[in-house]
Amino acid sequence: MGFAAVGDVRLFYTDDGSGDTTLLLVHGWGADSHQWSPHIPSFIEKFRVIAVDLRGHGYSSCEQTGNHPPRMAEDLVALLDQLGVERCVAVGHSMGGVIVSRLAVEHPARVEAVVGVDPGYGRPDEIVAMAVAMRETPAVQIDEWCYTAASPAWLREWHRRRLLATPPHVLTEAYDGLWSGPEAIGSRGAAEPYLTRRACPVLTFWTDPAQAAWESGLFTHPASRTVCWQGSGHRLHEERPAEFTLVVNQWLKEISR
Repeated sequence: MGFAAVGDVRLFYTDDGSGDTTLLLVHGWGADSHQWSPHIPSFIEKFRVIAVDLRGHGYSSCEQTGNHPPRMAEDLVALLDQLGVERCVAVGHSMGGVIVSRLAVEHPARVEAVVGVDPGYGRPDEIVAMAVAMRETPAVQIDEWCYTAASPAWLREWHRRRLLATPPHVLTEAYDGLWSGPEAIGSRGAAEPYLTRRACPVLTFWTDPAQAAWESGLFTHPASRTVCWQGSGHRLHEERPAEFTLVVNQWLKEISR
């Protein structure tokens, strides 16, 4: 527990709890593993829980290049190797949702199941065009779309401060990796053929029923399903942590039978 040297980076992680199943918790763009603080106490009652700061984020080291989802996913495979974890349930929010889906596609033997939280993939073309047009917009302004009137002020402030502390070049490279990079799956056209390659069970939380309906048509495993919480902000798991952990725990119990 602490830091692990993985290729060209030093990743901060925590490793708590025990059990036959390991949860790998992956945060979103411009955040860090503190994002999972409301959920870890519940999860460690049943599972081994690894929460990691992605390269360039939080307490992990920062490189000038490689700060994009494909490289971040490979970092996590190397971390799992070091920790002796053969298979995990990969849980990811936003950009983390992209990363855990990449793990499921590129390293299927390592992933038992995927839990995505308002993941950063499969958006309609008009949303993708808007995101690309905002590339030069300060991160704290981009972040404003993440909230609704019901989003608590403390959550807005926590993420504002976290974004201000993340190196700008990391934010830019990661942002490009989501929306316009050669391996980006931000658009539906790019996401659809890629996500259908996930063979494991998938549980995805969405705030938009149209997104939930869209992804439901891509599932290949019969235990997969979507949950839609309308009215919640982009960080719905932080706004409703007890309900989120309850739903995840119940679903994992169902698919383990």
